[in-house]
Parts: sequence; structure tokens; C-alpha cells
Amino acid sequence: MPTLLDIRRRIRSVRNTQQITRAMKMVASARLRRAQERVFNARPYAHQTLALLSSLAGRTEQRAHPLLAERPLEKMLLVLVTGDKGLCGAFNANLIRASQAYFEENRDRKVSLITVGRKGRDFYRRRPVEIRGEYVGIFTRLGFTHAQEIATQIIDLYSQGEVDAVDFIYHESKTLLTQRLTRERYLPIQPMEPRKGESLVDYIYEGPASEMFDVLLRGYVEFEVYRALLESAASEFAARMTAMDAATNNAAELIDSLTLHMNRVRQAAITKEIIEVVSGATGV
Repeated sequence: MPTLLDIRRRIRSVRNTQQITRAMKMVASARLRRAQERVFNARPYAHQTLALLSSLAGRTEQRAHPLLAERPLEKMLLVLVTGDKGLCGAFNANLIRASQAYFEENRDRKVSLITVGRKGRDFYRRRPVEIRGEYVGIFTRLGFTHAQEIATQIIDLYSQGEVDAVDFIYHESKTLLTQRLTRERYLPIQPMEPRKGESLVDYIYEGPASEMFDVLLRGYVEFEVYRALLESAASEFAARMTAMDAATNNAAELIDSLTLHMNRVRQAAITKEIIEVVSGATGV
């Protein structure tokens, strides 16, 4: 049976852990607000860029463009966007589980992998999977240049015919406390179809549409990769904030339980001492 000293040490240890989890929650909360601002600013730009590309596609016969050409799906490329750190609940586990389901779904095809984040890299490094690229530590100072580097690699692989499709698996930040596991096909690019009763906005171009098409297509892929990285970063901060909040609350409950147990043990010890004193006095 633990002594009072053991219980006090346990309470002190849990309280120190609670201080750490509370601090991590506050840090994640502050970073989450900045990350969500970047996500909200990026979404309209990506949507409008796709609308512009759809308008350009309607003016030119560009389905022969390398980034638009659809081929039989024999060689697949999966870009898995995980986090670099843990302590964020099931954030990384859900992504890895979804990637394993992707491999199982495409087991009859040749599937290669690009990992973004240390957790995904470490998981698949020990497995017989062809890894074409690794990007670790980019979320510390995430910038558009990181997205350009990843986009350049996947564009080159697709344009050269080494892969027939490029899919992304990442977490999309829906609300402050909600993340949605998302799988999107980035290549080949699918033009945006207008909803029923809607028509695409027409634009006035100063130059031939065909000359603008290649630059816009590449820029669209780069920005979509950048948006996915921003979404994943915001989702990771939200998941970590939620996990650390739950850990802080659990620590508080554990401290209360240990304190109650300590008081009972101390009361029992005092009662025992009183009984011994009374028994001794009676015996005299």
C-alpha cells in the first residue's frame, strides 16, 4: 500500500505534467489562430484560380496539355501529409490508416509515395514502399517555397509519364475543433463544372488564352499544394490543442482523486495512532 509520501510525490508529478499540458495547449491555441487566418485567406484564391482555368479551357482546346491529359490508372502517386510531432490525439494515426486503405484499394496498381511530415516518413520507411520524396520539418517555417518544391516534383513526375495520377491525403480544417480527413486528386487537373443553373464567369484576356494556360496550370497546382499544407498545419494545431485540453482536465481529475485518497490514508493513520494511545492509556 502506498505511503503518504508516495502519494504526495505522485500528486506533485501529475501537477507538473498538468502545467506542461496547459502550456502546450496555450501555444497550440495561439498558433492555430494564425494558421487559420492563412487558410481562410488561401481558399478564395484557389477557388477563383480554378474558375479562371475553367474559363480558359472553354476558349481553347487544351485537353492535350500534360497536366490535363487523362491516362489509364496503372501507376499512382500518393502524397501523405502528416505532422512532424506527436501529442495531437489521433491526428497522425488517422492519416496513416487512410494511406494504408489507399494502398489496399490500389493493390493491383503500382503505388509510390511522397511523405510530408516526420510521422508518415518514419512509418513507411520501415515498410516495402517506394518513397519518391521526403519533406520533414517544413511546418516549423511553412512558406510557399516548400509548396513549389513539392509541386515541381509531382508535376515533373506526371508530365514525364512516370505516374498516371497524383492523390493527396491530408486533414482539412473545417472549424476550430473539427478536422476532416480529405483525399483529393491533384493531377490530372479537373476543370470546375458550373452548378445547375449557374454559368462560369467570363473574363477579358489581354493575350492569347493558350499562352496563359501553362503558367496558370502550374501556378494552380503550386497553390493547391500550399493550401493543403496550410490546412494540415491548422488541423494539427487544433488537434493538439484539443488533446492537451483533455490531458489537462484528466490531470485535474487525477489530482482530485489522489488528494481524496491521501486524505483517507492520513485519516486512517491518525485514527490508528489515537486508538494505540487510548489502548496504551487504558492498559496502564
